[in-house]
Amino acid sequence: MYAPKYARNENIDELQQFIRENGFAILFSNVEGKPWATHIPLILNEDGSKLTGHVSRANHQWKNFFTGEVLAVFNGPHAYVSSSWYDHENVPTWNYIAVHVSGTIRIIEGEELLNHLKDLVHQYERHSAKPVSVETMTPKFLNDEMRGLIAFEIAIAKVQGAYKLSQNRDDANHERIVEELNKRDDDGSRKVAEAMKNSRSK
Repeated sequence: MYAPKYARNENIDELQQFIRENGFAILFSNVEGKPWATHIPLILNEDGSKLTGHVSRANHQWKNFFTGEVLAVFNGPHAYVSSSWYDHENVPTWNYIAVHVSGTIRIIEGEELLNHLKDLVHQYERHSAKPVSVETMTPKFLNDEMRGLIAFEIAIAKVQGAYKLSQNRDDANHERIVEELNKRDDDGSRKVAEAMKNSRSK
């Protein structure tokens, strides 16, 4: 992943936390020599060494998982930055946070597959008023659903983070960008402004 030097984040704890908070990823691989992408949730294990996920059995991507590394892209907030906010002439840009994870993949089945589904459902149901769980699903329904998917584990080889948050601007221009982003009514701009303030305070 390209990122200007000032925007590279190499703090593995921060990157892992970001992945856990932004788990809906884009999984890239090659399918018959062409790029292929699938939008799916991925779960990072406790020590940060592996990701687990699943795709529909009808998705041809899984048949080509073993031709090389796969790439998972985790996107965070992003926002347009107008150069009219600066006190000098410059060009517009875009602030954003993203983490890329690459590694090799293997198919998981049986108990590993079942545990992946339990973890996934629990992670996203735990705050529901009436959470569902894999454990309460009827065996026939669960088995029928499991036959329709392919689960996998990615052994992580590399993690790269880009936190492009106007770190290259002086305090006055940085503060102005934060102010202007907070004037907008979209969630992305406000989250970028918050991330900019947090990054500057470190």
